[in-house]
Amino acid sequence: MVTAFQNTQVLLLAAVLLAAGLAKLTVREQPAEAPDHVHGVPVPAALARLSALRESRGMTVGLGIGEGLLGLALLVTSHLSVRLATTVAFAAATWVVSELRVGRPDAGCGCFGGLSGRRVGRRSVLRAVLFTCAAIASLEAPHAGLDVLRNVEALVGLVLAAELALFAALSPELSALLGRRGLPPGHGRPVMPCERRRSPIEETYATLYRSPAWVEHENIVTSALPLDVWREGCWRFVSFPGRVGDRDMEVVFAVSTAERGRTVRAALVAPEKSLPAAL
Repeated sequence: MVTAFQNTQVLLLAAVLLAAGLAKLTVREQPAEAPDHVHGVPVPAALARLSALRESRGMTVGLGIGEGLLGLALLVTSHLSVRLATTVAFAAATWVVSELRVGRPDAGCGCFGGLSGRRVGRRSVLRAVLFTCAAIASLEAPHAGLDVLRNVEALVGLVLAAELALFAALSPELSALLGRRGLPPGHGRPVMPCERRRSPIEETYATLYRSPAWVEHENIVTSALPLDVWREGCWRFVSFPGRVGDRDMEVVFAVSTAERGRTVRAALVAPEKSLPAAL
């Protein structure tokens, strides 16, 4: 039974890598701007470089080809080096997806090319973790993928079907794929881009007040009324007066306008001083 489970992981990973590679080569991602700073709320430099690299078409094509070759290698050979490379690739993908979820709530993971334009959520992170676990389980699988297919067992088929159903449930790309095939609204409806999505101010305040960023800075906010509220792209900014020690400050919150998984960032900035009137 253990051997059948290990062999199943080889088939699963080969199928996923081939599908991901094909999607990267055939479905282009929509370019998205990723500024380093937005009104005092910085995007970490490392994450900005990671986002720029991920959105490069050349890098996407290279990854697609690499994933396709790795998927084919899993089918034709049981060499340990191929299994190790697969494990490292999925572990790296898990790290990238986790970083994007924390630092770029407006960006997709690009896991399946343009189909992965939806923002990274918990399901995408969990899926990447499970793929990494499957890669680890496949390290000691005795057979290559094609050998498993030639002598497929009923147990292998059942396990593979169950795993494919699980990963399909964790994949937001299915909705995007169905939407591209022109199904009616409600069946694979594409998510509205966050920069175009209507975000009521009540939603912004509700997201802000229950966020860790608000809890962290609430004690230095000196007024319940904001100084200013404005929106740029995928963010709505809310500026409150604050005081740190004996210094007057402004606490600027950036609240995501995404449809799901909205995040909040905060920054302390010095208030702009008006010029004295000429006498």
